[in-house]
Amino acid sequence: MTKLFFEVFPTLHVKGNLLTLFENAEVSKVTTNRERTHLKIHIFATHLIQKKQIRQMEQAIKDQLLGMTQIDIRIVEKYQLSGQYTPENLLNEYRESILYELSEHSIIERNMFQNAAYAFRDGNILMLQLENSIVAKGKQDAIIELLRQIYEERFGMPVQIEVSYTETDMNKHKKLNEIQLQQEVNAIVEKNAALRKEHREEQKEEQKAKKEESEKTAAKKDNGFSGARTFQKRDYYPAKRDDDPNLIYGKNFDDETIELKEVQGEMGEITIRGQIISFDTREIRNEKTILMFAVTDDTDTIMVKMFVRNEHLPEIISELKKGVFVKLKGVTTIDRFDSELTIASVVGIKRAANFRVPRKDTYPEKRVELHCHTKMSDMDGVSEVSDIVKRAHDWGHKAIAITDHGVVQAFTDANHYIERLDKEDPFKVIYGVEGYLVDDLTEIAVNASDESLDDTYVVFDIETTGFSSIKDKIIEIGAVKVEGGEITEKFSTFVDPGIPIPFQITKLTSITDEMVMDAPSIEEVLPQFLEFVKGAVLVAHNAGFDVGFIEQNCRYQDIVPDFVSVDTVALARVLMPTLSKYKLDAVAKALNVSLQSHHRAVDDAGATAEIFVKFVAMLKEREITTLKGVNQFGNLNPNAIRKLPTYHVIILAATDEGRINLYRLVSMSHLEYYGRRPRIPKSELNRYRKGLIVGSACEAGELYQALLNNKSAENIAKIVDFYDYLEIQPLGNNAFMIESERVSMVQSMEDIKDLNRRIVKLGEEFKKPVVATCDVHFLDPKDEMYRRIIMAGKGFADADTQPPLYLRTTEEMLEEFAYLGSKKAHEVVIDNPNLIADMVEKIAPVRPDKCPPVIENSDQTLRKICYDKAHSMYGEKLPSIVTERLERELNSIISNGFAVMYIIAQKLVWKSNDDGYLVGSRGSVGSSFVATMAGITEVNPLSPHYYCKKCFYSDFESEEVRKFAGGCGWDMPDKVCPVCGEPLVKDGFDIPFETFLGFKGNKEPDIDLNFSGDYQSNAHKYTEVIFGDGQTYRAGTIGTLADKTAFGYVKNYYEERNNKKRNCEIDRIVQGCTGIRRSTGQHPGGIIVLPLGEDINSFTPVQHPANDMNTDIVTTHFDYHSIDHNLLKLDILGHDDPTIIKMLEELVEQLTGEPFDAKKIRLDDPGVMSLFADTSSLGIKPEDIDGCPVGCLGIPEFGTEFVIQMVVDTKPKTLSDLIRISGLSHGTDVWLGNAQALIESGKATISTAICTRDDIMTYLINTGMDSELSFTIMESVRKGKGLKPEWEEAMLAAGVPDWYIWSCKKIKYMFPKAHAAAYVMMAYRIAYCKVNYPLAYYAAYFSIRATAFSYELMCQGKEKLNYYMKDYKRRADSLTQKDQATLKDMKIVQEMYARGYEFLPLDIYRAKATKFQIIDGKLMPPLSSIEGMGDKAADAVELAALDGPYLSKDDFRQRTKVSKTVIDLMADLGMFGDLPDSNQLSLFDL
Repeated sequence: MTKLFFEVFPTLHVKGNLLTLFENAEVSKVTTNRERTHLKIHIFATHLIQKKQIRQMEQAIKDQLLGMTQIDIRIVEKYQLSGQYTPENLLNEYRESILYELSEHSIIERNMFQNAAYAFRDGNILMLQLENSIVAKGKQDAIIELLRQIYEERFGMPVQIEVSYTETDMNKHKKLNEIQLQQEVNAIVEKNAALRKEHREEQKEEQKAKKEESEKTAAKKDNGFSGARTFQKRDYYPAKRDDDPNLIYGKNFDDETIELKEVQGEMGEITIRGQIISFDTREIRNEKTILMFAVTDDTDTIMVKMFVRNEHLPEIISELKKGVFVKLKGVTTIDRFDSELTIASVVGIKRAANFRVPRKDTYPEKRVELHCHTKMSDMDGVSEVSDIVKRAHDWGHKAIAITDHGVVQAFTDANHYIERLDKEDPFKVIYGVEGYLVDDLTEIAVNASDESLDDTYVVFDIETTGFSSIKDKIIEIGAVKVEGGEITEKFSTFVDPGIPIPFQITKLTSITDEMVMDAPSIEEVLPQFLEFVKGAVLVAHNAGFDVGFIEQNCRYQDIVPDFVSVDTVALARVLMPTLSKYKLDAVAKALNVSLQSHHRAVDDAGATAEIFVKFVAMLKEREITTLKGVNQFGNLNPNAIRKLPTYHVIILAATDEGRINLYRLVSMSHLEYYGRRPRIPKSELNRYRKGLIVGSACEAGELYQALLNNKSAENIAKIVDFYDYLEIQPLGNNAFMIESERVSMVQSMEDIKDLNRRIVKLGEEFKKPVVATCDVHFLDPKDEMYRRIIMAGKGFADADTQPPLYLRTTEEMLEEFAYLGSKKAHEVVIDNPNLIADMVEKIAPVRPDKCPPVIENSDQTLRKICYDKAHSMYGEKLPSIVTERLERELNSIISNGFAVMYIIAQKLVWKSNDDGYLVGSRGSVGSSFVATMAGITEVNPLSPHYYCKKCFYSDFESEEVRKFAGGCGWDMPDKVCPVCGEPLVKDGFDIPFETFLGFKGNKEPDIDLNFSGDYQSNAHKYTEVIFGDGQTYRAGTIGTLADKTAFGYVKNYYEERNNKKRNCEIDRIVQGCTGIRRSTGQHPGGIIVLPLGEDINSFTPVQHPANDMNTDIVTTHFDYHSIDHNLLKLDILGHDDPTIIKMLEELVEQLTGEPFDAKKIRLDDPGVMSLFADTSSLGIKPEDIDGCPVGCLGIPEFGTEFVIQMVVDTKPKTLSDLIRISGLSHGTDVWLGNAQALIESGKATISTAICTRDDIMTYLINTGMDSELSFTIMESVRKGKGLKPEWEEAMLAAGVPDWYIWSCKKIKYMFPKAHAAAYVMMAYRIAYCKVNYPLAYYAAYFSIRATAFSYELMCQGKEKLNYYMKDYKRRADSLTQKDQATLKDMKIVQEMYARGYEFLPLDIYRAKATKFQIIDGKLMPPLSSIEGMGDKAADAVELAALDGPYLSKDDFRQRTKVSKTVIDLMADLGMFGDLPDSNQLSLFDL
């Protein structure tokens, strides 16, 4: 009695092909031996199961059902196959399985059979011809016996086997063996030489140490220490307790080292070697310091922790630092703080040699790599482009190509390496791309001319034994004739293929061997079919496949094929672009066409005919009536291209014109043809082919795929002709195909070799150079783990079987392709790649010239605007200080070509002001008086001064004014004009222009502007008005894998594989995964301006941010930093402050009935200044607002806990002090551990400490130092680069105090004074409204700055708010980021309540979507303050309220689409009043 396989093994889980093959197999018996060490499963099947699948099933049973038990599983097969399986057909179908079994017995037997020729006589006599050798004669019996067992016992098919022998070409094999032997000898000699060198160096060091030791011993004896010794107690041990020059710390030792991967638990004392990859120190009590450093030997990493006396610290850390190689002896222990295995109780540390043996290319002639991916290759490559280029240069290669997938973003970094080389260095980077090629040259209607859509068409479908028109056979043809839009005639027949139908085909089509065995052959059927289609146009779904089979079979019968054919897949792509799939069943479903027996030729043909008739109607609606018109329609359709299959292609730029054409193709692929990946149509590649070299790429290339699919010779010839060179790769690159179920043609490495041989032969036949490439994705073999982790993170199931995609040496590549013969290997590895490299000119990927936009008469316009403004402020006769400053700046600006930048900024700011929005300046643009006069910034950089608006009196020089030098004019006392008696205007922030442009105009200026967030998009659009459509682009950014994300990838990878890794090892691996390109984006406000007449592609390709095809935003493809030396970048940023001020102006006008201009607020208001001293201006006490001693909560720049504490510490009295605090708060290492300590110790005050970058230059110039040197020092310090020794000497010579130098050296980043001044001016106006118009202030703050405002928590009264605040503070250590933001908003609400102001209950009819309103002296919260109510939902509720009252909660939900959860919360908060749940009336309501 037999049972189905999965009835016997019901808990066995397998998928895919394995499940399909075994689900109908039967188990006849299961047997075991007495010892229960072997289990045999006897199965019976009526279809062929290859031996590889048998072994896979055996392994699955063992793994899933038997666990750790040592039982050998064997499946014993018995088959009953159809009559199509003759002995010859069986051997053809089962040959790979026979080879598989022979390899399990003996690799020699396998090779003998693989190289054997065979034929059959009289049906069942197998004539086997083996290569003659002594070994062959000894092994022939084993081969014959296996073949007999397979045929007779497994298949019940008796055969007679006759063996004969043929002579071998011994000379060829001998020569090949000699080459391989010599290569192996050379490698061994080189390796031994390196080992001997290392051993000699170690011996020298050891002898030197022994000699020094003996000399010291002799010296001690001479000094009389050879007798009795007296021991004396010492206070401490020295850091080194031996005179070995390699010893760094502790005792000497000479133990054998172990690899770190072996250190998995506490093992006591061990000795390791490795490189220090991180180093940190922490001072503790008792005058000791903990040293913590991670050591790796590339197999693993471990943390070392050791306690060191402080007096030893300088000596030890001068030797132990990141990058140093050490040998170390210590005790493994579990650290009690982090529970990690570490090394502690360090016995000794010695210097060690670099244990990494660098790979070198020592072959006299060098190869060139033409296919290489970097970290920019879309989560695929894992090596830095600079490392790759450096390696090729160091190896002596003349060039290397960079060919990332679809992008060219690594070019600029590659060029940076080239720029560092000597100008005479001939090495070059070949700039290219591995594109995604689409064959759009194949027309919808092939060979069409003027055929009408009303002509006769034959819609047909075929079923075959496989996908290759050469290797596989037709088994069924079905066809219908369509005339005048009607089906008039049918044709249907099976075809005997003469070979067995593969099981998968039977499964798919339900066509069995028995159904076709009595059918006519193709030799009979084809003439009948050709008669049926005579005079008609052929139509098929995926016509290339069906017509290809018919054409190939015509050639076999010496019939010249000449068909006009239409592809309904291609038609569907252009007529139904929204479909995601275009398989026949998907298209039929979309068009409501019945498809009952899919994958049967006659039914598929009928369905395709109905589809075609509907397509004809759709075409006629578009006034298309001929096949020529159909082709023209298809050529114009990018949607179709986005759905076509893609092939990889290598495109190299040979000239600068080629580079621009390459950029054009990259731009098109991202802007017009992006569909899951950037696609390059063949038609576009042909159009822009000048200056480009096109290669056939890897196994995903068009040529390799054509060979895999056994395309016809004509097809392959057409493909080869398209390319300039052909490419082959190492066997390991494509070894994955052997295991792949999708690739039936490749079953062994020999098959991959044959494919490469075919490509080489095609190169010879078509006179195309064939090059061998590595398809580099990582630099060295060990780096594959980074790609493995990234691929696993992306969800690839085969991530752990990484192909060897590393950069190989010339010797490695010659060895790899030795099977082609030494001459051909030399040609493909060395000659041809160098030939391609020589065809490429040395070019730069970015233009070297600067190309600012041109605005006619910008120089004169800027000068006129500035002088007009200056005259309006200071009178017809300008003060000399004004004229001098204007002329100095204008001369520098105009002579350096920056006038156009000022005019652009002026136009943008004036436009924003005209539209009612203030603009704040950022950066150091406020250092420019020209910017002030042009209206670009409000910050006046002149020294503090008075001027009169009426009579134009001014005072820059009086003693009273000069007291405020370096400070701010608003801090001066109020005065009236001595001439006319009008109040004088106070102005001036004393900021040197050189901060912005340098003393020689040699600093690249950057005008950054803070527009209102509400107005930012308008400002961006206005740039298009200024420069014209298509002349502005958003500044592109590149998003890469950050440390935190990479850490998650690495940690998840090892956890999923139950592999515990130490954190320090994870940190090491993370460094190899960071920086890999993930996506692209846009700078928040950066606009790149293209001059008129220039092509953007001569600078950079362009694309949509994050490849979003639904946006009209276009960004630069290169990161904007890469091209900011070429093209002007405007920073048009969005900021809350201008938005708040705009809202405040509107609200104050609403409250007072008078227009309110925030620009007229005085910047010396006493009430505002008191906010920074106490809370009196708010009318409350600190205890009312949770103990906050000052009133600057919620004031921009001054409202955070960090800055509030700075305010309390520094006690600001003036606007100048506030500007200095702003500078301190925005710097890095400027306040904490720097100015704060200096102020606390009394060495400095808020006025003398370094607060902004300008302070440094101004202070140093005032000490008498050279102005240019002062500027250089400022630039270095502000960027965190510190001071050079010669600068320190110059500063000391000028009398600069030590504390000032110390402070400069601590700074990592500094804010410009102009930026701080602009920010403080905005903040001051907001603070003024807080004091004088509190309801307007709170409404504006909550509307714009509050990020976590909650109606439920904050609007239910003072007591409830205090209750929630106490709860939040109790959980302070565990608050999420959102909770922290909520607590911050609560503090402002608490202040509002303390000042006596309240919220109105939220009215669903009156509330706005996102803005707070002032109603009857109270604040009405917006709808978005309800928890869970997003901005879009709030907009919908506000809009729905305009349609009248709601009938019920159901009505509210229907009209607003708000979720039930939010509606329930609103009901709990009483927002619906007595509104019923539904519209239905109850009888009791009547």
